[in-house]
Amino acid sequence: MPTLILVRHGRSTANTAGLLAGWTPGISLDERGSAQAAALPGRLDGVPVAAVVTSPLQRCQETVAPLLAARPGLTHHTDDRIGECDYGDWTGRKLSELNDEPLMDIVQQHPSAAAFPGGESMRAMSTRAAEAVREWNARVADEHGDDATYLMCSHGDIIKSLVAEALGLHLDLFQRVSVEPCSVTVIRYTRLRPYLVRLGDTGDFASLLPRDDTDAAPTDASAATAEVGGGAGAP
Repeated sequence: MPTLILVRHGRSTANTAGLLAGWTPGISLDERGSAQAAALPGRLDGVPVAAVVTSPLQRCQETVAPLLAARPGLTHHTDDRIGECDYGDWTGRKLSELNDEPLMDIVQQHPSAAAFPGGESMRAMSTRAAEAVREWNARVADEHGDDATYLMCSHGDIIKSLVAEALGLHLDLFQRVSVEPCSVTVIRYTRLRPYLVRLGDTGDFASLLPRDDTDAAPTDASAATAEVGGGAGAP
């Protein structure tokens, strides 16, 4: 079965503004996110990518654009099932405000029971993403062989749920996973089980450096709570 490279989109304007973007149209990469996307072809240099599948949202499309430009003829598909979670009435709101919502405790501690008002449940999000991966695994294997590698560009909560599914973890544990903007996560699928080969690899260890009181919000790696949507990554 194929190997899947999961890339979270580069840092977006919503990430830096502290907004929960969801399916809001017109959310683009910020300057750093564009630089992250531009570096992606070099990071994957020498890796044979058979196809690229992306979320339909602009920030994901912009993230893979440099890779597609660097590899003319690389097949590109869009799949709504790996689009961001539908956060419903939470969409577009500041994360700092959402932390006071009673539902946030459920999102953090019992996400399998969390359903966003006017949106979807995290359980439904996880199910549609896993089904998409299974179908793309079969399609890529059929078209390119069992040893093929393909890439999906998606969103923080989607990728975290796919990692949990691959490891056999309950969805209630997926908030323990951190994937920063433009990080690379790799899952190798086999007939009997998946293997997590890389997790949240950015090549940047800034989030591990000592922090002082002048720093702004904590990074994903140091926060006590998981930032819904995935956060902005290292400062």
